[in-house]
Formats: sequence, C-alpha cells, structure tokens
Amino acid sequence: MEFPVEKLISAAVEAREKAYAPYSNYRVGAAILTRQGRYYTGCNIENASYGLTCCAERVALYKAVSAGEHDFEAIAVTAATADFCVPCGACRQTLAEFGTELKVYMVNARGDYLVKTLDELLPCVFDRERLLSGTAGMVDP
Repeated sequence: MEFPVEKLISAAVEAREKAYAPYSNYRVGAAILTRQGRYYTGCNIENASYGLTCCAERVALYKAVSAGEHDFEAIAVTAATADFCVPCGACRQTLAEFGTELKVYMVNARGDYLVKTLDELLPCVFDRERLLSGTAGMVDP
C-alpha cells in the first residue's frame, strides 16, 4: 500500500503537542497507520512514578488495537530533537507482536526521517512463534 508519508508524520507531530511530559519535558508523538488506511495517534504520558509512564508508540498502538485493529503498515515517531526519534526497546517489543515488517519512520525536529523495518530495529525478536515452539531465548546461528 502506498501512503502519504507526510500525512503520517504530520499526525505524529500533532500528537506530540498533546504530550504530558512535566518531568522530562521530552515530548513524543506517534501515529500508526493500518493497512486499511486508518490512522491512530498517541503521545507520551508521564507519571510521577516513572515506571508507569507510557510511550507515544504504545499509546497509539493501544488505541488502534482497542478499536479492533491488528494489521499495520507503518508508524511515525517524532520528538523536537536534532536526532531521529527512535523507539525504545519496550515499544519495539510491543509493536513486534503485530508483525516485524512494520515500517518505522523516525522523525527529527526538522521533519527529516529515517525509515527501518521493525525487524531491522529488533533482530532475534521474542515472538509468538518462539514462545510456542519452545525456542524462546534461543538465537538462530
């Protein structure tokens, strides 16, 4: 499916404006696109108990899944930083539950982006197949 990357990035930038980041001031926005062409957005939501903070990528994913979506094309992640906004390990693992072919657009403050598949960002993923086959934790030679 071809889609306007600019629309995906714009949705992530708009979501970033809604971030609740009173502790770090590191505001992140994300937008995930389904294969059916629907967009879901999320922003990071911090908490005084830092472990309860939720990243923008997972907020967007959870909104999509709670709406019945399970088939995703791409996600854009942005922060107002000079470098590309890269998903943390927890977000990579959570997104991998729905397929490692997902395209991840990592966007900086200028709107430049780097795109990689989730498979490239999370090699040797712990997934359903490894869990059910009993090979969880084993690395392919």
